[in-house]
Amino acid sequence: MQLVEVLRETTAKYSNKGAYVFGKRTYSYADTAARTNQMANRLAELGVRKGDKVALLLPNVPDFPVAYYATLSLGASVVPLNVMYRPREISYILNDAEAKVVITAGAYLPSVLQARSSTPSVQHVIVKGRGAVPRTINLDDLLVNASTKPVETVVTDQDVAAICYTSGTTGDPKGAVLTHANLLANIDQMLRAPRFKVTAEDVGLLVLPLFHIFGMNVGMNLGVLQGTTQVLVERFEVELVARMIQDLRVSVLLGFPSLFVALVNLPTIREYDLSSLRIVSSGAAPLPIKILELFQDLTGVDIMEGYGLTETSPTLTTNAAGAVTKPGSVGPALPGVEIRVVDDHDQDVPVGQCGEIVCRGPNVMREYHKLPGETAQAFRGGWFHTADLATMDEDGYCFLVGRKTDLIKAGGFNVYPREIEEVLCRHPKIREAAAVGVADPYQGEAVVAVVTLRAWQTATEQEIIEYCRENLAAFKAPQHIEFRDALPRSPTGKLLRRQLRSEMAEKRSQANYNRKSVP
Repeated sequence: MQLVEVLRETTAKYSNKGAYVFGKRTYSYADTAARTNQMANRLAELGVRKGDKVALLLPNVPDFPVAYYATLSLGASVVPLNVMYRPREISYILNDAEAKVVITAGAYLPSVLQARSSTPSVQHVIVKGRGAVPRTINLDDLLVNASTKPVETVVTDQDVAAICYTSGTTGDPKGAVLTHANLLANIDQMLRAPRFKVTAEDVGLLVLPLFHIFGMNVGMNLGVLQGTTQVLVERFEVELVARMIQDLRVSVLLGFPSLFVALVNLPTIREYDLSSLRIVSSGAAPLPIKILELFQDLTGVDIMEGYGLTETSPTLTTNAAGAVTKPGSVGPALPGVEIRVVDDHDQDVPVGQCGEIVCRGPNVMREYHKLPGETAQAFRGGWFHTADLATMDEDGYCFLVGRKTDLIKAGGFNVYPREIEEVLCRHPKIREAAAVGVADPYQGEAVVAVVTLRAWQTATEQEIIEYCRENLAAFKAPQHIEFRDALPRSPTGKLLRRQLRSEMAEKRSQANYNRKSVP
């Protein structure tokens, strides 16, 4: 099976059922399938063929799934683009993927047009919600009188469905090549998890960006397979999300840590009826235990934290795959996924000892696009190496420690940022926290932390440092605390740790320079 067959089979079964809710309008599965066929026929007329690449720079709007499935029905591959990307980043990915068509919305058109000037492969730019613009095609005009008959293209499960680019935390983004089989395997693995039983009766809230692998596959594709109704949220606003859960009786909520942080800290949250929630999952970044506890107290529902990567379609582990939710854990491996925790020589470490997560399974990507050397390195020994550090308990539950690149070397000791952040988040005045290492002439690296405070709270740097020293070994306690209104995050709530590390290193360097300059 391939993904367009999933849409067609669900449409045949639930033709008049709502597929998507956006604003005040509901789009049935029949509506979605018809518009998808129209889009596919028009893309074919524009020259899109099997193996071509179609880039999508769209927020969570009904035309995202339409463009997505239309592209796949032609045997072409989707290249989803982060809506926060700047022209340089867009240009890099379009060139690397050799995209033939870009489908976007009016708000992002200036960036696309700027990027297009240096991307010779792009032949057409299709834009939603913008008037006549030279060298572009209006999406709604394009579909006028288009055929609603399915296109006739042979697509197999081994064809490439998407090339999803990593966030580029260690350099230029890498394109993870994901086949239909990879994506469908992960959907099947999720649905085989004992506590992730999504059905056609469920209403899911798609606040996760559809350009992100978590929202795209575990949200959109899995929802289509099961025939759920999915509520599209174009822009995350915490009160809007709370109101949607209440008014639309949302039962499945896939989120990210900053979403749950915002919900539990919303002053009016107990005024909303959240009793419809049944399945709640968090991914994309580690979830502080304190937030899990507050959410459980608020709703009576566990947040089943999981873990995965773009390269694994994405989910590898989840508490939904276990009998219980273990706070601080990302759960055991999904059915059909193999994971190990290994040392630097790829040997299994004892239970409870820290090592790198390696994995294999049908959900793991085919390769990195046009990067055979990096592909071979990542798959050495027949296991995909994640570069994520974790411990595993006797029940097979994984506890993330952090990225290898996030490890802080302070005075010869290994310091893991997550341990510090968990302690900071338990302080009654602190809302969110992030710890990073910056260069230090005496210790190699010094621990510094950035925190945001809860509403109406105030605190001093010394107060927080003393709290840390009471709860952490001296070498782990931050030497400096900076207070901010917000932490730098991606649209999926992932902490932009490299950016934060760079900012803090620059500030520390400048502070040292100023001290030396004082007469």
